[in-house]
Amino acid sequence: MTTSDAPRRVTYASAGVDTAAGDRAVELMKAAVARTHGPQVLGGVGGFAGLFDASALKAYDRPLLASSTDGVGTKVAIAQAMDVHDTIGFDLVGMVVDDIVVCGAEPLVMTDYIACGRVVPERIADVVRGIAAACEVAGVALVGGETAEHPGLLGPDDYDVAGAVVGVVEAADLLGPEKVREGDVVLAVASSGLHSNGYSLVRKVVEVAGWSLDRDVPELGRTLGAELLEPTRVYAADLLSLARDAAAEVRAYSHVTGGGLAANLARVLPVGLAARVDRASWTVPPIFDVVRSLGGVPWDDLEATLNLGVGMVAVTSPAGADAALAHLAGRGLPAWVLGTIGPDDGAEGRDVVRGSKGVKGGAVRMTGSYRTT
Repeated sequence: MTTSDAPRRVTYASAGVDTAAGDRAVELMKAAVARTHGPQVLGGVGGFAGLFDASALKAYDRPLLASSTDGVGTKVAIAQAMDVHDTIGFDLVGMVVDDIVVCGAEPLVMTDYIACGRVVPERIADVVRGIAAACEVAGVALVGGETAEHPGLLGPDDYDVAGAVVGVVEAADLLGPEKVREGDVVLAVASSGLHSNGYSLVRKVVEVAGWSLDRDVPELGRTLGAELLEPTRVYAADLLSLARDAAAEVRAYSHVTGGGLAANLARVLPVGLAARVDRASWTVPPIFDVVRSLGGVPWDDLEATLNLGVGMVAVTSPAGADAALAHLAGRGLPAWVLGTIGPDDGAEGRDVVRGSKGVKGGAVRMTGSYRTT
């Protein structure tokens, strides 16, 4: 190689990675992260590993660790298009902590991962501030995270987020199919909107219709973008409180995420039992009907993709249903009776879901028709 053939001097910065920007982002987010730390967190922000004092687990007879990991899906595209980044953290936290709450586990520690094409400190800090604020609501410590700059793989303003949580539940308090009985009552807990699932469908509908995110939609009472960016409701603290209410006699929870209400409820029912769910027991919030009518989306497809206004489901004993509804109302969560648990008669059809996502569970029969405003 001659001198003239020698490459120009290449640095990490010229390759598109700005480590100084990453350091500035950490400084901007440190205070928000620290607010999620109780005395159990050791070492603060910036260590190679997050440390959590688990001495309290000595008081458990048989502590079971529960873990979950997830992302936010294509909802991040809405945040990027609107240049609003401080709410997407609620979507991330809700997706993971409310998955482990399904089995009655208390979330202890969470970590996050942000991959981006270019570190913009203020933007990354906004994302993490949102994650930290949601962790405070959920009562979980944000003990670590990573921001990775991937120039050439992601566009300069692109990013994606993921997170993982670990929690604990006493084995005797584990919720799930084993506790569900014939005659139990199925309760719905309202969602705050679309939450974080089905955005590929929603975004395609918006694209085909040619609507802009700043379009005012009378049925929604605000712009389309504001509605689509509505944060996921984080249920963890409220549903753990309900699970500890002996009068409510909670048997199982289901987190209504991808796949819709029936598919997710079927995962927490035992083989041989079926939930009969009345579609007319609630009014579908306007955003779902807007998506349906705007895109000509069949109800079957909508039902199997979006939560349609039900974010979580609780199964209680018949005697505990009223107490559970009162408990949820006292915590500001709208809830109502969806249906009941009975024997699975083996019937098939478009209104029946039996098991889901690899789980050989019970069945859910959807009855009636949806009500819209």
